Amino acid sequence: MVAAPALLYPRHVPGIDETLRDRFGLARFHPWQRDAIDELLTGRRQVLLVAPTGGGKSLCFQLPAVVLGGTTVVVSPLIALMDDQVRALGGRGIPATYLASTLTPEERRRRERALAEGCYQLVYVAPERLASDAVVAMLARLGPPLVAVDEAHCISHWGHDFRPDYLRLGPVIRALGAPRVLACTATATAAVRAEILDRLGLGAERTAVILRGFARPNLLLAALELDRIEDRRQAALSALRQAIGTPREPGGAAIVYAGTRKHAERFAALVAKHGWRTAAYHAGLDATQRDQVSRDFALRNLEVVVATNAFGMGIDRPDIRAVVHLQAPGSIEQYYQEVGRAGRDGQPAHGLLLSGSSDFGLRRRLIENGRPDLPGQPPDPERVARQWRLFLDLMRYVEAGSCRHDFLLRYFGDERETLGGCGHCDVCERIEQLGGEPSAPGPEQAALVVRQALSGVARARGRAGLTAVVAMLHGDDSPRLRRLGLTGLSTHGLLAERRPEWIMALARRLVTAGLIDVTADEFPVPVLTRRGWAAMKAESEARVLLPPDDVGRRPRAGARPATAAGAGPDRARAPSQPPADADPELYERLRRARLDAARAQGVPAYVVCHNRTLGEIAAQRPLSLDELGRVYGMGPARIEAYGALFLSVVRDAGARC
Repeated sequence: MVAAPALLYPRHVPGIDETLRDRFGLARFHPWQRDAIDELLTGRRQVLLVAPTGGGKSLCFQLPAVVLGGTTVVVSPLIALMDDQVRALGGRGIPATYLASTLTPEERRRRERALAEGCYQLVYVAPERLASDAVVAMLARLGPPLVAVDEAHCISHWGHDFRPDYLRLGPVIRALGAPRVLACTATATAAVRAEILDRLGLGAERTAVILRGFARPNLLLAALELDRIEDRRQAALSALRQAIGTPREPGGAAIVYAGTRKHAERFAALVAKHGWRTAAYHAGLDATQRDQVSRDFALRNLEVVVATNAFGMGIDRPDIRAVVHLQAPGSIEQYYQEVGRAGRDGQPAHGLLLSGSSDFGLRRRLIENGRPDLPGQPPDPERVARQWRLFLDLMRYVEAGSCRHDFLLRYFGDERETLGGCGHCDVCERIEQLGGEPSAPGPEQAALVVRQALSGVARARGRAGLTAVVAMLHGDDSPRLRRLGLTGLSTHGLLAERRPEWIMALARRLVTAGLIDVTADEFPVPVLTRRGWAAMKAESEARVLLPPDDVGRRPRAGARPATAAGAGPDRARAPSQPPADADPELYERLRRARLDAARAQGVPAYVVCHNRTLGEIAAQRPLSLDELGRVYGMGPARIEAYGALFLSVVRDAGARC
C-alpha cells in the first residue's frame, strides 16, 4: 500500500465546508478537491491539479473565489463552457461574467465597467483576449486574488491539444500579480506537467502537484481491431443497444466519435435509421447548428451524438452510458478525455475503441496536413514526430496484454490508484477466462515471424498498401496482386498458415513498435524504418508480442458483446468457481462482504473487486496489507478502500476454525 506523504496538507481551512454546502449545494468534497483548495488558501498557493474530466476541477477555483473575495480571473478556451459556468454560478447567487470575441463592443464595455466597479467574483477570459495589453492591464487593476488556467495542457507542445494562444499566459500571470495560481487539466503526462509548470512560470519546488481521481472502475473498457468499416459500424450499433437499450425505451445517452466529418455524417444517418434520436456534430456545421445539437443533447432531446473531436468539452450529462470510437483518436490523452464523459454518475458505462489498419494512414494524413490555424504552411517536422509518437502510444493501448485501467493509470503516473487488474475490461476478462496469461510462442519463433513480415514489406518496395502486402504474405492470388507484381515475390505465401486478420494485426504491431512506418499519401504504403531493416536482418532484436490467435474474429452469433460485462447497475457478474485450493466457506464470506460494500456505495460488486481476486484471497488467506498486496487484482486503490474489510473477514474465519 502506498502511504500518503505525511503533513502534505497541514491543516484544513475553516468554514469552507459550510460554503460548499450553502453556496454550491454539495455535501462533501472529493479528497483531492479539498487538498487543492487547502493548498491554494493556506499552503503553497500555487497548484497544478490533474484530475479527470467531469470530476469537479472547476469547484477548486470557484469556491476559493467566493471565500477570497475580490475578482478571480479564469482563463478558459471554450466560450460555450464559459457561458455554461457563468449561468450556473449566477443560479447559485455567485456573480460571474466572461470576456470573449463573440460579445458585441457595447456588451464588452458594459461588462468591463461592471468589473471595474467590483460587481463580479469571477471573470472568465478566452486566451486570445489576453493578446491585448489593454485587457491585461484592465484585469491587473482588479487585483485578482487568484488566477486559474483551465485546460492547462493546451500550453504544452507535448499535449494533445496545443494552442498557441496559451503561450502568452506565463507573462500574463506575472503581469496580473495574483498571489495564487491554479492550473487545471484532465490529461497530463509527466512531460506535459513539466512543460505546464515551466511555461506558466510555476517553480516545481513551489507548486503542489495533485494527481488523483483517474481511476474510473465503473467504465467497462474494451478495444476491437476491425479493418472493415462496416464491421466497426455493426460493433458500434451493438454497443449502443447494449449500453442504452432500444430506441423505444432508451436508458441514457451515448457519444460516438468518428475520425472525419464524412464518417460522422454517415454513421449518424445509420443510427437515426435504427430509431434513436441522433445528430451529427463537427466543425463543418455553422455555430448555430453546433449550439443546437449541444443544447438538444444536454436537454435529453437526443440519445446519441455522432461527432468528431470538436464535441464534448463542457458537456455535463451524467447519464452517458457509452462512448464509442469508430476510429482511433490521436492520443491516449484525447481518448481518456473523451471516454471519461461516460458514467459520470458512477454507474456502469461502456467505452469501446474500434480501430484498424486504415487508422494509421488516416492519422498520418491528419498530422501532416499541418495546423488548421496556419493553412498552407508546411507542418513542423518535430510536431509531426511528436504527434505520431502520441498516436503510437494509443495503439499500444489497443494492443495491451494487461488491464486497460491500470495501463491508463500508469500512463498518467497515477500509480496510487492502480487496481492490480480491474476484472471487467476485455483484457482482464480474457485472462480470467483462461485462468492466467495466454500462452505465447517462444522468442525465437516470434522473432522469425516478425522477420518474415518485415521482409514482405521490404520486398513490396513501397508499391502497395498494407492490405495488399498482407494478402501477399498470406499467399493470395488476384489480378490486383499480379498487376502490382506481388505474386512473384519470394515472400509470397510466407505466412500462409496464418489468417489475413492475424497478419494485419501483426503489421499494426510492427508499426507501433517503430519497425514499420506508413506514408502520409492519400493511399498510404508501409515502409521499413531503420530499426525495421536492422530487425529484418537479425542485426538487432525484434521485441514484439505476437497477436492472439483469435484476433479479428467476429463474435459468434448470440455471443455477448465485448462491452457487456456487468451491464446493469444492480447486476453483479456471474459467479465463477474459486481455485481448487481455496476455502469455499471463506470464499462465500468474502463474496457477502463484497456485496455489502457494493450496496453501501451504490456500485456493482465488480467495482469492489472481481471473483478471481476473492478466490485467491480465500486460497492464500493473507493476514497483512503487504500479503494482501500480492494477491492478483489488489492494487493500492483497492487495498486502501477495502483491504481492512477483507483482512477482517479472513481473520474472523481463522478465529472460527
